Amino acid sequence: MTPSTVALHIDSEQTDITVHQENGDVTALRLTLGSQLTSLGYFRHTPPTPDEMENAIMAVEDEIMRVRHDIPSNGKLTSTDNDIRAIARLAGVAENEEMRLSVDAVEHMFDRLALVISGRPASFEGIPDGNDFAATLLILREFMHHLQFGEIVVKGAKFEM
Repeated sequence: MTPSTVALHIDSEQTDITVHQENGDVTALRLTLGSQLTSLGYFRHTPPTPDEMENAIMAVEDEIMRVRHDIPSNGKLTSTDNDIRAIARLAGVAENEEMRLSVDAVEHMFDRLALVISGRPASFEGIPDGNDFAATLLILREFMHHLQFGEIVVKGAKFEM
């Protein structure tokens, strides 16, 4: 039997999750989290202050925990999002049709963002300085961490050889 697949799509205004169960059932879930919605709702500074990030973390955690029982623990997490693909590239994952981004690599990216929040220039860390990027990374990190996904497979990447 094929394991469940959980497709994650972080949009500007919401995050959509589509769960394809082993038995063929499909469940669509929506979180009131999005790159711009979260950024505009919690970040007053660029980069966000530590307190702003902490408040955003709490709100994102609460929203993710609301749907935790609807998401299978043994599922395979996937996405076709360009923003998640960009995070994978920034984390050092080679551009390919299927890119595997581990939760540890996401945590490392978040550590780099934390350095920027603490005052290091974003260019020094090689990451975008926009708050939408910070919000997307935050949502991805919290989703993977709290729902215990070891990796996300980013599909459909276009690459040139």
